[in-house]
Amino acid sequence: MELFRLTAHELHDKLTRREVSATEITRSVLDRTEKAEPKIRSFITRMAETALQQAAAVDAKIARGETIAPLAGIPGALKDNMCTNGVKTTCASKILANFVPPYDATITEKLAADDAVIVGKANLDEFAMGSSTENSGFFVTRNPWDTDRVPGGSSGGSGAAVAAGEAIWSLGSDTGGSIRMPAAYCGIVGLKPTYGRVSRYGLVAYASSLDQIGPFAKDVRDCALVLGAISGHDRRDSTSIDSPVPDYTKNLGAGVKGLKIGLPREYFMPGMEPAVETAIRRSIDELVAMGAELVEVSMPHTQYALAAYYLIATAEASSNLGRYDGVGFGHRGEGADIVSMYKRSRAEGFGPEVQRRIMLGTYALSSGYYDAYYLKALKVRTLIKQDFDRAFQQVDVLIAPTAPTTAFKIGEKVADPLAMYLMDVCTIPINLAGVPALSLPCGFADGLPVGMQIIGPHLSEEKILQVAYEFEQAHDYHKQMASIREVD
Repeated sequence: MELFRLTAHELHDKLTRREVSATEITRSVLDRTEKAEPKIRSFITRMAETALQQAAAVDAKIARGETIAPLAGIPGALKDNMCTNGVKTTCASKILANFVPPYDATITEKLAADDAVIVGKANLDEFAMGSSTENSGFFVTRNPWDTDRVPGGSSGGSGAAVAAGEAIWSLGSDTGGSIRMPAAYCGIVGLKPTYGRVSRYGLVAYASSLDQIGPFAKDVRDCALVLGAISGHDRRDSTSIDSPVPDYTKNLGAGVKGLKIGLPREYFMPGMEPAVETAIRRSIDELVAMGAELVEVSMPHTQYALAAYYLIATAEASSNLGRYDGVGFGHRGEGADIVSMYKRSRAEGFGPEVQRRIMLGTYALSSGYYDAYYLKALKVRTLIKQDFDRAFQQVDVLIAPTAPTTAFKIGEKVADPLAMYLMDVCTIPINLAGVPALSLPCGFADGLPVGMQIIGPHLSEEKILQVAYEFEQAHDYHKQMASIREVD
């Protein structure tokens, strides 16, 4: 049996029935990684030895008759912008190529407390700035469905690892779509929680008012289990929400009868691939056939979201990345004096996309431009949030495409940053509003996965998962795994 093909909840059941061991599960995933990694390149750092030690500890617990958590002994991966004590955390940047954190992120601590197995640190766009994982400072990650195409970004390594069987689940961070985009392109489930639902302590910041950690999984139930494991209030994160964590699996199977589903007309924009739009509209029709009520809504300020986001996010990036100067930690370039050392360190350490966003953000915050750009963007953000507030007075959830296209070819948009930025047009407004959203597979277009996005109001993850589960169970998309050439 190829254990790497199973879900976390299936593997948990097998562990509790003592049909397999955590070590066997972990070895299956590690063996799969050995075969797939040369083609996919999901990982910056692999942790095979540590993973086997963690698995052995779970096996010992089971042997003693102890109860184990849902993720105990189940191999997963962390995006390499989440701190791991004693293990490199590079953010896929040359400036942090040798940085070893002296502490764990809160999510790392939570996973350790649940005895989860961590098989590695996944590749990303440098400092999470990108939509394709082509901006990694080290190498490009490839899409398991077609290795000539991108896996999405910035959490492309995390998404590709799950889709390729190199991890059963994984964590990514989402600032403007960086979980949902890879989920859509890789044909898996990805969820961006409500801002503050999951602690950001130990997440290396890109844009602090937008960043949020969330799970990737093979199906909705696994997604709910991982979300439950990482959620909760954290006094070390001032933006953390002090609210009880529910059982996210409780409403799975409750159906959608009587639920009002909103169709935001602005999300079906010119330039969307016809096959993507067809898949989304067909999926909505199916939910209506299951008993949901469809309501068309308007989100009039959606057209301004992209501009507002790239002002706010870059401004925060400019501030957050000011600490990387070659003095305290990170790469240090040679220079005749301290100023030239600063310049050399940052020029050598940061890639072109990070440099571009720092400069954009510095300009937006500069004297004479703050009011014209940054302050205006904040006002637009408020208007976008109000659009969502009004919509959720009418409906329970919104449904939209995750991305306007399927995964594009590697190199196709590298020379055109604006075209790359436009890929996030359906995901960015959700981050500006701070509400949760989930992407799940809803079909295929020319053999490539199509992602459907389910959006809910503040702290409505249970409702989103409920709708996603109902749709998922009517199809077998979640049971289909990418076939990797020369591996499968």
